[in-house]
Amino acid sequence: TNFTISSPANAVIGRYNLILQVTSGNKIFSRFLGQFVLLFNPWCPGDDVYVANENERQEYVLNENGIIFVGNAKYIEARGWYYGQFQDPILNICLTMLDLSLYYRQDPATDVSRRGDPKYVGRVISSMINGNDNDNGVLLGKWQGSFYSHENPSRWDGSVVILHKWRQDNYKPVQYGQCWVFAGVMCTVLRCLGIPTRLVSNFNSAHDVDRNLSIDKYYDSSGKCLNIGKDSTWDYHVWNESWFIRPDLGTSYNGWQVLDATPQEQSK
Repeated sequence: TNFTISSPANAVIGRYNLILQVTSGNKIFSRFLGQFVLLFNPWCPGDDVYVANENERQEYVLNENGIIFVGNAKYIEARGWYYGQFQDPILNICLTMLDLSLYYRQDPATDVSRRGDPKYVGRVISSMINGNDNDNGVLLGKWQGSFYSHENPSRWDGSVVILHKWRQDNYKPVQYGQCWVFAGVMCTVLRCLGIPTRLVSNFNSAHDVDRNLSIDKYYDSSGKCLNIGKDSTWDYHVWNESWFIRPDLGTSYNGWQVLDATPQEQSK
């Protein structure tokens, strides 16, 4: 006899035990058949992360290599990056990452029950890619001073070695990362879990610290610039976008969703 088992399109992702139970009269026979891992499925029309175009699925889910644009608006540099989302044991590392998060440690049952929701999983992963909030995150950010005795962020060229090092060091944050490194590693983890993800580079990138949606500069009466505002414009910034629908916001918000793992200000 052949059996076909189909999981619901909104089932929570993660590891499952498969057990066959046969009832015959008043006797029950149980047999453990093994484990399997359930992921988001961009090929499944019922899944929140469904992508209709096969070329886009190949690019944003299956492609293990990419280019990250960095530099400044007058000199844009293309860096190769190896995502390696299908390399061993990246999947195990990504599933462990979910269980190490503060969300899981504070309320395991609620956290696991929400793992069928890509926007929730995206938020957990964006928190776990950086270790700046003492949550066993993957990378520690550093933008100035010496990188002596640790890796200069500009030396990284892929995610696999970073995730391996994180695991080997017992989930202590790897030193150091900057925006494109955070974005590259996050792309690996989300693609590994089945969420279509890409990188976005922005040049002359406004950094609005006081959240009034403007970049403020202050001058005295003679026109001299005063160094009192904390707003700034970066040469560039890199973040991620992931593709999924937004039933919480309405269909006009379906599509690419911004996720930023660079730890500049703490998120609510």
